Amino acid sequence: MSQTSQPTAEAEREARQRVARHLQDLHRLHLALAEESRALKRFTTEGAARAEIEIAAEMIEGYLAASAAFLENMRGRFEARLPLLRRGEPAFGARPGEAPEHGAFWLAFSRLCAVLRRAGRHAEG
Repeated sequence: MSQTSQPTAEAEREARQRVARHLQDLHRLHLALAEESRALKRFTTEGAARAEIEIAAEMIEGYLAASAAFLENMRGRFEARLPLLRRGEPAFGARPGEAPEHGAFWLAFSRLCAVLRRAGRHAEG
C-alpha cells in the first residue's frame, strides 16, 4: 500500500480477523498447556514428585520467557512508532465536521499508550 492510499474498511476488518484467529490459536495453546500441567500429577502419584516439580518449573519458566520476549518486542515496536502514529492525527483546526474523527483518534492513541505502559510494567514485574 502506498503512503497516500488509505486502508479500506475491508482491510481493517481482515487485519482484525487475522489477529483474532491468532489469539484463538494462542488460547488453544494455553488450553493444551493447562491439560499438560494436569497430566503432570501422574509423576507424583507414581512416586516421582521431583519430575513433576522440574517439568512444571521448566514449563512455567519457558512460558514466562517467551511471553516476556513477545511483550517486549511488541512494546518496543509500537513505542518506536508512536511519533509516526501521532503524526497521523486527522486535521482538526476550525472544521467542526472533523471533530468526531479528531476525538476518536486521540482516544485510540491514548488507549495504545496505556496498553504500552501496562506492557512495560508487566515486563518489569
